[in-house]
Amino acid sequence: MSTVADKLAKKSSSKSSNKQVRLRLVYIDFWSAVKMSFLAAIAIAIVTVVSMVMVYFVVETTGLITQVDELVGTLSDGSFTLQQYLSLPQVLAFSAVIAILNLVVVTVLGAVVAGIYNLAVKVTGGLLVGFTSN
Repeated sequence: MSTVADKLAKKSSSKSSNKQVRLRLVYIDFWSAVKMSFLAAIAIAIVTVVSMVMVYFVVETTGLITQVDELVGTLSDGSFTLQQYLSLPQVLAFSAVIAILNLVVVTVLGAVVAGIYNLAVKVTGGLLVGFTSN
């Protein structure tokens, strides 16, 4: 792979005080992409759980759940209450399930995108990236 980088570096004819290197990204390692997408998915999962709990606390503090319960009670016979289905343990369980599903989906998508990029490189030749040293 260094031969491709050497050829691209020779093509760069501009002289400047900083050394500039043009490299072509021709391969993304599958397991590296899986690991990076897994780490990104963990960050997204943490944000999901925390944000859902924060939204629950805001809704609970403003009294929106009790107002909706009163509205539903006037429309029905009063046997259904929202508070029995919407409490902190249920919100935590729901957000944990969503976070785990999101973790799996984002990890698989990272692997699929790496595979698609590696196949597309055969047609397009890769992504040209320029670097400079300061």
